[in-house]
Amino acid sequence: MDTGKSIGGNIRRLRVAEGLSQEKLALEAGIDRSYVGRIERGTENVTVSALETLALVLDVPVAELLNGFDDSASWP
Repeated sequence: MDTGKSIGGNIRRLRVAEGLSQEKLALEAGIDRSYVGRIERGTENVTVSALETLALVLDVPVAELLNGFDDSASWP
């Protein structure tokens, strides 16, 4: 799996675990909802600034978003 999809998968997993919609996450992070969707799909190169903001909203260290992601793992 490529890095972009891994980061996107981590963001999606954490967002769902927090019970946030893409729209709510985007609103709290001050970014566009479609940008969040593209990040989660791995089709957008996320900026460091956006990673920092998303990590802050999700209440995790940025490193948590960069960890390898196993897409075969079950979702909460």
